[in-house]
Amino acid sequence: MNDELKYLSQRVTRGLMTRRDFVGRAAALGITAVAANAMLATASRAAGPQKGGTIKIGLQGGATTDTLDPATAANQVPLMVGRMWGEPLVELDDDGGLQGKVAESFEGSADAKTWRFKIRNGITFSNGQPVTAEDARATIERHSGEDTKSGALGLLRDIDTLSTEGDTLVIGLKTGNADLPYFMADYHLLIQPNGGKDDPTAAIGTGPYTLEEVDMGVRFVAAKREDYWGDLGNAETIEIIVINDNTARVAALQSGQVDIIDRVPPRTAGLVSRAPGVAVHSTAGPGHYVFIMHTNTAPFDNKDLRLALKHGINRQEMVDKILFGYGSVGNDTPINSSYPFYTEFEQREYDPDKAKFHFEKSGHSGPILLRTSDNSFPGAPDASALFQQSLAGAGIELEIKREPNDGYWSEVWNVQPFCTSYWGGRPTQDQMFSTAYLSTADWNDTKFNSPRFDELLIQARAELDGDKRKAMYAEMSTILRDDGGLICPMFNDFIDAHGDRVDGWVQGTAGFALMNSYAPLRMWVKV
Repeated sequence: MNDELKYLSQRVTRGLMTRRDFVGRAAALGITAVAANAMLATASRAAGPQKGGTIKIGLQGGATTDTLDPATAANQVPLMVGRMWGEPLVELDDDGGLQGKVAESFEGSADAKTWRFKIRNGITFSNGQPVTAEDARATIERHSGEDTKSGALGLLRDIDTLSTEGDTLVIGLKTGNADLPYFMADYHLLIQPNGGKDDPTAAIGTGPYTLEEVDMGVRFVAAKREDYWGDLGNAETIEIIVINDNTARVAALQSGQVDIIDRVPPRTAGLVSRAPGVAVHSTAGPGHYVFIMHTNTAPFDNKDLRLALKHGINRQEMVDKILFGYGSVGNDTPINSSYPFYTEFEQREYDPDKAKFHFEKSGHSGPILLRTSDNSFPGAPDASALFQQSLAGAGIELEIKREPNDGYWSEVWNVQPFCTSYWGGRPTQDQMFSTAYLSTADWNDTKFNSPRFDELLIQARAELDGDKRKAMYAEMSTILRDDGGLICPMFNDFIDAHGDRVDGWVQGTAGFALMNSYAPLRMWVKV
């Protein structure tokens, strides 16, 4: 970088010059826009995180029916709000490994049946109360109890004993599970005083912020804790604004009303990326857009009816017309190549003749009702219309009912027998399967029940031979693909964007969108 550009880039990082003006000056010197933006990123990282100011983030996936209980968090907004005030025992690092949070270290026995998590010394909850191993024990106990409504219940079914030894939480399992530490990174399992048993919605945790204003489904304001133990949180204040409408969310970013947004619509992502002062980031991963059928509810309790719908969907058309290239074709299993034990199967193609055959064999007649909403995934109503058209080619009538965005995740998803939905994926096959397909999982949104699948899931947890474990997961995916209620036409890229008032984006982080939902906590306002 020549001296003039270095000087100008420093002015940008100090807020004395706009990114657009810098790119213009660089162009006059023969530097491309891509190279100029790379220079700015390098200069910003060199300057390091800056403290203070307010970061505003516009998110899809919030409703007035949400609560502050992390056990019931089911979409982006409650997940992000939880990141503000709470932390699990451990968390994913950028490369997909694990780093300590409330627990500073962990270790397992040789048979992976006993796991010990040492609680970090000297940390406190936001109410000033010291964090103890007993708080951690009570948290896991609350989420694993028979009466819980926790989304993490499927992950915790195999727990046999919970105990404490001084500053250490000890978890005993019925069978060995090498992935147990990854389960403890689940975003529902935020450590709370007495496990949240006294008041699960109090939003008291060990996170870097405290909630100052809460307007459920509308707006949240969080203020930085002065006594936070870690290094997260650069902004003095973070404001989360719920903007479920795609057009409005993009417009809010472009006008400067918010600094960061999630779920940039694939249809307009290219156009948004060319807007002045806006950076768009696309990350491939395990997230997938789906149509889910309750396998215990007519007519979806009929395997031939389910197969008719699976053969009657044009997956490639959806990737082309809904994702616009920001994703890949699915194959009616939640597992893709981003998982370590992935096995590739023969791709299920659109086949109206097979769809018609299975539909007639099912004995069903009349239309099939599908419920959808933009809040389920970007472009879901359009994807539903494409599905309707492809099924028509097989003589199958699909009726589409567009539901309100507000309340979709409480009134439609996991309630109605056929709807559009979205999964962000999980770090491991076991976690994804245990959360959504184990017969006893609270978030088993297809009501799938296969004794063989459950048996394999338990066996795979304790299997240390990688080849054998991979074969087990392959059989489980085959069972889901052929017998389950999941129609998975596509895996989506995470498409996020931010304005040039903030910096610190890290590309390619593991986990969910928005840097595993830590973007506003790790980024900073350029001052």
